[in-house]
Amino acid sequence: MTLMVAYGKLAAWYDRLMAGVPYDRWLRFAEAYWEKRGLRPRVVADVGCGTGNTAIAFAASGMRVYGIDLSEDMLAVAAAKEARVREEGRSCAPVVWLRQDMRELELPEPVDAAVSFCDCLNYLLEEDDLSQAFAAVYRALKPGGTFLFDMHAPETLRRYAHDQPFVLTEPDVCYIWTCRFDDRRCEIEHDLTVFVRSGRSDCYERFGEVHIQRAYSWKRVAEKLRAVGFVDVDVFSDFTWKKPGRTSLRLFFGAVRP
Repeated sequence: MTLMVAYGKLAAWYDRLMAGVPYDRWLRFAEAYWEKRGLRPRVVADVGCGTGNTAIAFAASGMRVYGIDLSEDMLAVAAAKEARVREEGRSCAPVVWLRQDMRELELPEPVDAAVSFCDCLNYLLEEDDLSQAFAAVYRALKPGGTFLFDMHAPETLRRYAHDQPFVLTEPDVCYIWTCRFDDRRCEIEHDLTVFVRSGRSDCYERFGEVHIQRAYSWKRVAEKLRAVGFVDVDVFSDFTWKKPGRTSLRLFFGAVRP
């Protein structure tokens, strides 16, 4: 199955529209997880790195980082952001940006850790896709390497469907976001229409994007991880070390390549 390449024109506006995304919480969670595992990674793969916020933060802490994403537009924003960091004189190890499908991940070297944050793996719409991605990450890790990622829980998609539509109106950008939910597959289609002000005029450019995500039970995801060889598979809920429950919204998975 070919993945839909989302985040085209939206990439240039992504950080603005997603200003509330808690990147700092993902970073702290990763550091705490690695500490629990007794690991201090030197080389990290950020799979589904988007506009590079976590990848650049890891690089700023001295790690060598591979930032991987399927969207060429998101990678262009990430690379420009890294360049600005250097122009401002801030310390940052070089990031290698790679346009790859996470199911076919191939890195120049084995890495100590892989992460995938902000529900990237929910874009994999079939269980076989999950298995392929997990196997690819497994191959990319050194023995003893860790894989930490999060996914939307089924309850999150149900809430999106219940609470939609979502509307943003600002002087230079507006959007209308509607959802269609398939309860049988626990799959949601996000239909986003964006209006961007053109220069200083009162004219707006309109463009649209469709994003499809699917949620899986945490038990099924853990089974898939173990099936490709991962051990010490842990499942956490909502940026805590608690096990998931019926009301969990964001699931975190940690796994180790033996």
